[in-house]
Amino acid sequence: MRFFRRNRLAALILTFLVIEFLDELVYGALETSWPLIRADLGLTYVQIGLALSLPGLIGNTIEPVLGILADTWRRRVLILGGGVFFSAALLWMSTSQGFLGFLLASCLLSPASGAFVSLSQASLMDSQPGRREQNMARWTFAGSIGVFAGPLVLSASLALGWGWRGLLAGLGVFSLAALLLAWRRVPAQARGFESAEAPDEPAERKPLTFAEGVRAALRALRRKDVLRWLVLLEFSDLMLDVLYSYLALYLVDVARLTPEVAAVGVAVWTGVGLLGDLLLIPLLERVRGLDYLRVSVVLELLLFPAFLLAGPLALKLILLGLLGFFNSGWYSVLMGRLYSTLPGQSGTVLTVGNVVGWFGKLIPLGIGLAAEQFGLSAAMWLLLAGPVALLIGLPRRAAG
Repeated sequence: MRFFRRNRLAALILTFLVIEFLDELVYGALETSWPLIRADLGLTYVQIGLALSLPGLIGNTIEPVLGILADTWRRRVLILGGGVFFSAALLWMSTSQGFLGFLLASCLLSPASGAFVSLSQASLMDSQPGRREQNMARWTFAGSIGVFAGPLVLSASLALGWGWRGLLAGLGVFSLAALLLAWRRVPAQARGFESAEAPDEPAERKPLTFAEGVRAALRALRRKDVLRWLVLLEFSDLMLDVLYSYLALYLVDVARLTPEVAAVGVAVWTGVGLLGDLLLIPLLERVRGLDYLRVSVVLELLLFPAFLLAGPLALKLILLGLLGFFNSGWYSVLMGRLYSTLPGQSGTVLTVGNVVGWFGKLIPLGIGLAAEQFGLSAAMWLLLAGPVALLIGLPRRAAG
């Protein structure tokens, strides 16, 4: 019986990792496509910044409710419903003929990802509470494979003559396959596993009402340890998603590369980052995540200015690869710590993350405004605030 329970748990975890792979594959392909989308739709830096920020803001408005419902209602329904809208949003984006349609489809994709992907992450964290950092490392690695594959599938789509529109349509169809897998594997409650050896039934807990879930989230937001990890997560994103969002544009507009060569540069960043995420999985079995994080933050503080100042293309690509390698683990370690501060409240983690995430979702718009006013080359220096904040905010001593 224990063997079958372990197998079912392994199949469930694999399902969650496939969903994360899909999400990051979409993200990787979309972010690399920005030079093409800009040319096709005739976008400005401000419009690009708005398209990067507004969907996240809308998602951060809706997802706190989803997070509370995940702890108080039918999580499986939320995950599957999110998958339906996730697929629909991709198909809508692929047919958008102007900025408004593309923006509206993006605004649907963000909360859909919150339900489909973020609640899958929360359920993964509930599956083995004693191995949150390790499972977050696996989650991040699965996502890194998707991010790395994004520029490659874009290149394949261009070679086939499908363009970015055909690519998004194909990803919409692929997401339907992931939705079918989730429908078959995700149990009714999709949470509550205590360990790989425990029964794959939800742990006995007194159900929370929605009002109690709201109060739990408000209590969490008043805790200093929770706020620490939330703020550090938002600042860490400057060297992760925010950098990635503008990387292809930077390589085209500042480094003067063609979109095809810029895609190679993005692939270098994501590919070396993928290697770093893979090596992080065994590393976290031997080294505390925070100890690793402190060292990598210092290295990123040195590497990023060197990347911005480097002239020769080969040197720039080498530094870009090192940047991707040493920011590995930032998200997984910080997010694992956040889940550990609120055990048994994974939905609440998502809720408070989205509340604080309002600040973070404004950053891409701010970068876009700065780029429009001062140039993208100058605006990229603002991303240094990320490792600086981590250097200051990481605890000097921590248990575990």
